[in-house]
Amino acid sequence: MDELTLEQVAAERALYGPFTQALRELVDTAIRTTVPADDVRRAQAEIEAVTARLRAAPMRETYGVDLRTDGRGRAWGNAVVGLRNAVAPPLTIVQEGRGVRSSFTLGAAYEGPPGSVHGGVLALVLDQMLGEAAGAGGKPGMTATLTLSYRQRTALGDLTAEAWIERSEGIKTWARGEIHSADGLTVEAEGLFILPKWAREAIASGDARTPSPRFFE
Repeated sequence: MDELTLEQVAAERALYGPFTQALRELVDTAIRTTVPADDVRRAQAEIEAVTARLRAAPMRETYGVDLRTDGRGRAWGNAVVGLRNAVAPPLTIVQEGRGVRSSFTLGAAYEGPPGSVHGGVLALVLDQMLGEAAGAGGKPGMTATLTLSYRQRTALGDLTAEAWIERSEGIKTWARGEIHSADGLTVEAEGLFILPKWAREAIASGDARTPSPRFFE
């Protein structure tokens, strides 16, 4: 359980948000740099020294999710939306219209075919988006199946993703989603999400620590 006050959470966000963004920019720059070899070796030594300094006080094996007493939580280690995960773009997902929506940018770190987003990265994004749509609609669950149809290449750069619930039956929810680039629709996805047994049991018991349908920050 997260014992931090809202003010303390805001302070951590202000501290780690820019820090993680600096790491993202480092990754992008490292992929594309053409500086001389001596500069690369010097940068490597400096990065290794910084890594050793930061490694001196690890919190735990993974970030996980810190839950507050109101059921909401911080998934700051998440690979898609994580504030503290430099792998994450990250996506800021908002509830809009019939589901959820996010506008984001994917650069050099997410390349597959030249100039294009790797198909697995697109699957990662849509998995998160469909799951968020299910949760936002009050039908949370874990991914059971995910099917993608790649309509055309997705160029690196600015993208928009949307997702919504198509139907639900008991603990099962079917969701759909899309990714659009400046060239139009590039990927469609559909997925089945199932509320896991542990969550059903927690809800039935009235456990206050059970996450609400849309609880990630």
